[in-house]
Amino acid sequence: MSDSETVPSAPAGTASEVTAPTPSLPREALEIASGYAFEGPALDLGALLWDGACLPDARIRIPLPMLNRHGLVAGATGTGKTKTLQLIAEQLSAQGVPVFLADIKGDVSGISAPGEPGPKVRERAREVGQEWTPGGCPAEFYALGGLGHGIPVRATVTGFGPVLLSKVLQLNRTQEQSLGLIFHYADGKGLELVDLKDLRAVVAFLTSDEGKRELKGIGGLSTATAGVILRSLTAFEAQGMSPFFGEPEFDTSELTRTAPDGRGVVSLLELPAVQDRPQLFSTFLMWLLADLFHDLPEVGDADRPKLVFFFDEAHLLFQDASKAFLDSITQTVRLIRSKGVGVFFVTQTPKDVPADVLGQLGNRVQHALRAFTPDDQKALKATVKTFPDSPYDLEEVLTGLGTGEAVVTVLSERGAPTPVAATRLRAPRSLMGPVDADALDRAVKASELYGRYAREVDRTSAYERLTAARSDDAPDAGPPPSSATARPKDGRDAPEAERSGGRSRPKEEPSVVERVVDSGMFKSLARSVGTQIGREITRSLFGTARKRR
Repeated sequence: MSDSETVPSAPAGTASEVTAPTPSLPREALEIASGYAFEGPALDLGALLWDGACLPDARIRIPLPMLNRHGLVAGATGTGKTKTLQLIAEQLSAQGVPVFLADIKGDVSGISAPGEPGPKVRERAREVGQEWTPGGCPAEFYALGGLGHGIPVRATVTGFGPVLLSKVLQLNRTQEQSLGLIFHYADGKGLELVDLKDLRAVVAFLTSDEGKRELKGIGGLSTATAGVILRSLTAFEAQGMSPFFGEPEFDTSELTRTAPDGRGVVSLLELPAVQDRPQLFSTFLMWLLADLFHDLPEVGDADRPKLVFFFDEAHLLFQDASKAFLDSITQTVRLIRSKGVGVFFVTQTPKDVPADVLGQLGNRVQHALRAFTPDDQKALKATVKTFPDSPYDLEEVLTGLGTGEAVVTVLSERGAPTPVAATRLRAPRSLMGPVDADALDRAVKASELYGRYAREVDRTSAYERLTAARSDDAPDAGPPPSSATARPKDGRDAPEAERSGGRSRPKEEPSVVERVVDSGMFKSLARSVGTQIGREITRSLFGTARKRR
């Protein structure tokens, strides 16, 4: 949904608005402001705070090309993090950069509508020297599994992969490795895992008497561990998690779209309906990011990002994560920059983010922190140590910031850290609050993507094939296919007994899975939908599978 305004000829933060800091500023303030006087396109965050005063001539900005060097937006609840995301997102959109935002509380949908002028907005604009005009952004609204207002976002189990699914199922390291073996088995046998019942069917088969021979062929996978995984999966389904897995699988390239007028589309994933499932939605956000990393081409250092991805409630992703999982996150964040994607982690304190990841976040917007308890005070001191040296008493500043104020340091156009700047942030131009639910539903159904993803598809996959094979195994199904093999003239493909000097050993009958894979129906279907190439799926760092698009 987008408003009817046209793209401004010089959106806030473009080079045409750049002015050098006025020499009348105090010396320390002038030195800080000089570090933000960039020549190229940049986003305007706000005005410098110094010695208790807001200095509108000292503008605090982020160079547009540096937005793919990642960042952190942190601060206690109620300090204005969401409005900061809105402020950055609408300026990125105006400069043609697509944005992804997770809407945890359901109050970011207003970015699609023009803001409402009022006394607080006018006062903030006056304080920071902002020429405020209302304006919304082109937006698409999504919802995990279609729960809530939005185009359904689903992943196939195969596409989601064993590592991320283990995080959702809260499996331990040994169980995670065992689940990886089950995925490897299904990949190799051509048993496509589209939804949860497909995976449950494969695991149930492997733990059954019928599947024991197959289980023995999977090194390191015990019946007991497979049984634990099956119980975890069954409980997961019983909690109502099935809608999030299936087809059509969401194509993450949709997140990199621009509107016909050249503005970047803001993609909003609504999460209020799944707030009580933090492991699920945080891991789904990582799947979106991992899938983008897997599919996007290398672009190197571009003049603007291809996408800026805001990862809200980031602490949930890192909570109780295995070392292998954290290593995969670190490597993804490190490498995705070269594909033109900037990632901003949004959380309460920097200590929520592992040091290896935090070290890669070049842009920082730190809102106020509280110091009511010893733990709070410890977190405050740790946060101060993550900033460059500055003339501020950061412990005092961080506990005294008001709503909509933050301590900022970013990367300059040369890639060097800018001076630490206490900043009063600008007011977003879009609506600071949710849009009407009826208007939201109309916008969703009017989207060209709605018809592509709204209706769930349940085609033939592992569950149906295994069920059909078991039906064929019934007593009245007739004898199994003959295993006799005619001896070719050159003897190369002769039965083993003939090649070993007559020491005959009866050939085992094909298993259920082998009969599924070798059936004419399966081969025809595999050719028609292209689900399997070479019977092995290439998987990424997180075990996600590359889509066949």
